Amino acid sequence: MGLFKRNPFGHILFIKKWLIRIFGVLTHRRYRGFNELQIEGSEIITSLPDKNVLFISNHQTYFADVVAMFHVFNASLSGRVDSIKNVGYLWQPKMNIYYVAASETMKAGLLPRILAYVGAITVERTWRSGGKDVKEKREVNPNDTENIKIALDDGWVITFPQGTTKSFKPVRKGTAHIIKQHKPIVVPIVIDGFRRAFDKKGLRVKKKNILQSFIIKEPLEIDYDNESIEEIVEKIEYAIEQHPSFLKVIPAEEIEEQERLNRLRQWQM
Repeated sequence: MGLFKRNPFGHILFIKKWLIRIFGVLTHRRYRGFNELQIEGSEIITSLPDKNVLFISNHQTYFADVVAMFHVFNASLSGRVDSIKNVGYLWQPKMNIYYVAASETMKAGLLPRILAYVGAITVERTWRSGGKDVKEKREVNPNDTENIKIALDDGWVITFPQGTTKSFKPVRKGTAHIIKQHKPIVVPIVIDGFRRAFDKKGLRVKKKNILQSFIIKEPLEIDYDNESIEEIVEKIEYAIEQHPSFLKVIPAEEIEEQERLNRLRQWQM
C-alpha cells in the first residue's frame, strides 16, 4: 500500500488503517472484558464477495453498534469463528468497510469527526433534524445516494434502515430503493444488549457484565426487478426483527426473570 494511497472518498488509507487499529485496541474490552459479545453466523462473513455487500441491522447506539461490526467482520475474515479473541486481527483490517451515518451526528464533536474518517458515508436525514422529527420532509440529496453507490462499488456498506436507535420504528424506504437500484447482496444482522451496556452515543460504558448478542443471518433472497419497495421494506423489517409482529413476542429478559422468580418460589415452599 502506498503511503498516500486514497480510497474513493479521498481518505488516506494509511491513516485510516491506523485509526482502525488504535480505536480497535481501545474498544476491544468493551466487547470482550467489561462485557461479552456473543456472536453467531461468522462463517457467513467469510463467504461474501469483496464488494457490493449491504449489511442491514437494527440500531441501539450511535457508535458502539458499528464498532462491534468492524471487530466481528475483521475477526471473521482472520479465521476466528464466532469470536473476537485476540485483537491482532486488526493489524491488517479490511479497508473497504463503510457505514451510513447522519451528517449531524458525525459533526457533533472531534471524536465523531475522527470516527467519520474510518468509513462514514454521511447523509442528510430528510425526516429528522436536531434529534426531532420534522413536519416538512426535505428533498433527498442526490450526492448521498451517489456516495452509497460509490461505497458499494468499492466494498461493504453497513446501514441501519430505521434511521434511529429507537426500537420498532418504521424502516425507511430509501434502503429499499438502494437495494432495487444497486442489487447488492443484503446481509441482515440482529444485535441486542448494546442499549443496556452503553450510553445512547455508544461512547461510554454504562453497565458492565452485559451479554451482548450479534447474530449474522443468511443473505436475503430478493427479486430486485419484480419485488416492490413495500415488499422489500417488509422483508427488511422481518430480517432485522423490527416488524410490529415481534412486539407480540415476550422478551427473553422477561422470560428469564419469570424463571428466576419461579426458582425462588420453589426454594421458599
